[in-house]
Amino acid sequence: MYNFNKKYFFIWIAPAILFFTFSCNNSQTFIIADVQQLTFEGDNGEGYLNQEETQVVFQSKRDGNDCDKLYLVDIDGKNLKEFPLRDGAFTCAHYALDNEFIFFSSTMKDGPECPEIYKHPNPRKYIWPLRNYEIYKWDGNTATQLTNAPGYNAETTTHPTERKVIFTSMREGDIDLYEMDYDGKNVKRITTELGYDGGAFYSPDGNSIVWRAWYPSNDAEREKWSINLDNRYIDAVPLDIYIASRDGSNKQRLTDNGATNWSPSWHPNGKHIVFSSNMDDWREDYNAFGSNFELYMIEIETLKLTRLTDNDTFDSFPVISKKGKIIFSSNRNAKNARQTNIFVGSLLIK
Repeated sequence: MYNFNKKYFFIWIAPAILFFTFSCNNSQTFIIADVQQLTFEGDNGEGYLNQEETQVVFQSKRDGNDCDKLYLVDIDGKNLKEFPLRDGAFTCAHYALDNEFIFFSSTMKDGPECPEIYKHPNPRKYIWPLRNYEIYKWDGNTATQLTNAPGYNAETTTHPTERKVIFTSMREGDIDLYEMDYDGKNVKRITTELGYDGGAFYSPDGNSIVWRAWYPSNDAEREKWSINLDNRYIDAVPLDIYIASRDGSNKQRLTDNGATNWSPSWHPNGKHIVFSSNMDDWREDYNAFGSNFELYMIEIETLKLTRLTDNDTFDSFPVISKKGKIIFSSNRNAKNARQTNIFVGSLLIK
């Protein structure tokens, strides 16, 4: 879903190849080591590994394109190639079980052009455009459309053992989480509270989910949310991390700090969540959180935090593989202030 526009955040690039971590308490400490950069051109984000952990699919604005297309690259950074489909904008690609399909979202049914997006009156205001994405699956030869609902349908991730996916959709007016089969059937709504629910991942055992959310709590916030939906964008509101049972019950809030906490996914042990946040970048000069997003690990049982990165730049979209690799996106080593690249490292316990 997310296309981070650094132009409005004034992010300065800090070169770093190895991350040093520190724990915010005396809990188990994780470190990221052996970091390798996989992409070097364009504006890249949302990298996801295949099941064998040999290849990464990601979205990128490069080669003169005005919107994101999909690309594939080997885990060692070699054999970069374009995804065969090129019409429209693309986002949120994810491998199916046994790599049978690649799920993705695209505007290609509306034609080959990049779609227009809402221009906020304040050019420094960061927004997430809600394009008219539909969800597809690609079997190597054919793209099959799985959704046919008005507005935004994206952020698809796959169940670890079943032929199910969880995704974000505004098909019923609000932005909520849904589950469906690989063929697009048996759609079930998971969240119902007014506000934004998105970016969900299943737990390693498939019984729970984690996602990011914001819920308006007063009339002013509800009016703001209505304006967001009418104009098809999400304002840069505070976001928090939630977990719940797979059906949305037993909901638990993990963060509550007023910052933008987002892009969560599970550690393979099922006891920790990795996510991105600007919680440590409070800016007294304009009385708000800034643009320095770092990676964090939170222990579900105790809510104890470990900060994984310490840079003066944007780090986000972390996903941890079964073998302990961590894929993430970062502005480090960027050639210009608009460039984000894909990195891979090893997540170790210190």
